[in-house]
Amino acid sequence: MIEKPHHLPQRLGLLSATAADPFLTEDLLKGIQGHGGVDLAKVVESLPEDDARWEVEPLRELVEDAMHEFRDKRTEADAWLAPRLHAALRITRREAADRRLWNHLALAVAPDYVAWRHLLATASSEREPRVSPARFKGAPDRQCFSRLWWVAEMFRNGRDYSPVVAACGNQELIHSALKRELIDHRPTAQALVRILGRGIASTRDIEGLMTAINAAGATLIYDVLAPDEPRDTEALRQWVAEAQSAPPVPRHSLPVGPDEEPVPEESVVALTDFFAELFETAPVRGRKLQT
Repeated sequence: MIEKPHHLPQRLGLLSATAADPFLTEDLLKGIQGHGGVDLAKVVESLPEDDARWEVEPLRELVEDAMHEFRDKRTEADAWLAPRLHAALRITRREAADRRLWNHLALAVAPDYVAWRHLLATASSEREPRVSPARFKGAPDRQCFSRLWWVAEMFRNGRDYSPVVAACGNQELIHSALKRELIDHRPTAQALVRILGRGIASTRDIEGLMTAINAAGATLIYDVLAPDEPRDTEALRQWVAEAQSAPPVPRHSLPVGPDEEPVPEESVVALTDFFAELFETAPVRGRKLQT
């Protein structure tokens, strides 16, 4: 497995996809050898130096702790890292939508983590295991760190990150959810987490449920069935502003997110029950519907 870059930047920056391409070598994608980091630093756009949020050290320490703690169970690292990455990297959704930030984190700060987490065997036994380039510079539902930050943003319940941990326990759920704008409705996100506890967990189950939810959303306005509290933008601004004085992210307990109101419980219950009824008639391969 590759080691961390010899030259680690002190601060996050912006790395375009075009500038990243030369560093996505076959040796890196196969987990054989990484890059030194010096040449990559020459093509990175700097972020404001007076903003403590861009410091690399807290993020680097998180990924190293994750690799140590979950060395024998890599997929379980997602549930641990997602809420802590979100709490450590206090950014707005607009900032998180800039893929160049995630490109830099993956290639300049933690390429060893990306290879450790996503080095998978190919379908052909004759080919070596390989990391998909999309894990370094892909879409938000594929890129190694972007997907974790967005999962935490979409599934947190105000300050509470525990629903994020539950969501990350099902890889198919987070992959499907991040591709759908519907998940931006907070009661929907919380209902999806609740319904996992009702035995809906297999890949086929999730595919069938998400298809049914999407189809129902074309004729049913979820905001009416399960209203939500307005987003508190001031709470988020305050949380971001406190980044410089925030304590280190805890390792053995969950961090605390922005001080927003939680999702109304009655809305979560209503949608959870509705989704359970949808699932009963959803077209799931290999399951016979009750008549």
